Amino acid sequence: MHLAASAIALPAIRQAAGAEAYPSRPIHLTVGFPAGGSADLIARILGQWLAERLGQPVVIDNRTGDSGDIATREVAHAAPDGHALLLMLSANVINAALNNRRDASLIGGIAPIAGLSRNPLVLEVTPSFPAHTLPEFIAYAKANPGKINMAINGNGTPHHLAGALFKMMTGVSMVDVPYRGEAPALTDLIAGRVQVMFTLVGSSIEHIRAGRLRALAVTTADRFAALPDVPTVGHFVPGYEASGFFGVGAPKGTSDAIVQRLNQEVGAALADPTLRARLIALGMVPMPMTPNQFGDFIAAETTKWAKVIQSAGIRPG
Repeated sequence: MHLAASAIALPAIRQAAGAEAYPSRPIHLTVGFPAGGSADLIARILGQWLAERLGQPVVIDNRTGDSGDIATREVAHAAPDGHALLLMLSANVINAALNNRRDASLIGGIAPIAGLSRNPLVLEVTPSFPAHTLPEFIAYAKANPGKINMAINGNGTPHHLAGALFKMMTGVSMVDVPYRGEAPALTDLIAGRVQVMFTLVGSSIEHIRAGRLRALAVTTADRFAALPDVPTVGHFVPGYEASGFFGVGAPKGTSDAIVQRLNQEVGAALADPTLRARLIALGMVPMPMTPNQFGDFIAAETTKWAKVIQSAGIRPG
């Protein structure tokens, strides 16, 4: 009986020892977008926190290409020992829906660890635009179908899909004008060469405060603290909600002990007043979640945007 009990206990002892030894070497946090952007910035903020808490360096690896899928595939095929992590974001969910791929997508190859933030977008217009409120904008768009140019930050981006969802739910007709990035699109919006755009709050807030752009509404379900006077789209278009997100994942098969340890550390980061303030200043809303909650969130986002993509007839670009 003693031998049997020892045999049963041995795997648990080994698992506990492995969890205690984690991490045993530097952790690599892979980001699917270039250095200097918001994804890279939040990865570096989180990496510094984890390094201090876990006692090992956290190396930020920027693996750009294929709208983040190169980074996703790399982490999905890494050893599931907690030393390879992925900064998860909206682009990954949209890619899974847009390309109907699950092999190395967030759902197929990555275990969710924790949510980091929801990233509100803002519906904004050039200052010369005649509408000053969202109802006025919708009325003007309906009276002038196809005469409003809407800048989009690439095909299938959160900016693009936020606009597509808005057009579907309001019935307005606007012309999509694609750009290679958010910065050149904002330049043309400020200059009045396009009239409207959905952008990340963090990218536009200084332009809004300086009067170079006019914010009509934010896209999240609740108002954003940094723009308290700007209403939500959903206040005028019931049921509308669209935002980006950031989170953390690891290869499928990573032990529950490591997933829970990382989730606790991310949760502690999001509860830290200084770090929370940094995220809010960057236009993000802290989004603490358990691994199961984050997994359900990813599945719901994938289903939601797949419906928008299909209804709007959006194709991979």
